[in-house]
Amino acid sequence: MKKVKVYVTLRESVLDPQGSAVMGSLHKMGYGEVADVRIGKYLELVIEDSERDVDALVNELCHRLLANTVIEDYRYEIEEVVSQ
Repeated sequence: MKKVKVYVTLRESVLDPQGSAVMGSLHKMGYGEVADVRIGKYLELVIEDSERDVDALVNELCHRLLANTVIEDYRYEIEEVVSQ
């Protein structure tokens, strides 16, 4: 079994109005040293062992559902789940 951590973020070329709103609020709260805020998504998937290649499967999941690849980038980490 594998645990996959998926990180989805807006591409650098895409404006992030939600991040800008959070940064504005942080500045108003006195945290002026915060230079930039980008909002993204974090997902954890647990994938059962199968004949399919995990990298290929995760890429397919990201392209088809988890990320809008027109405006978002994604990266992921795969960990082996140790059963006890």
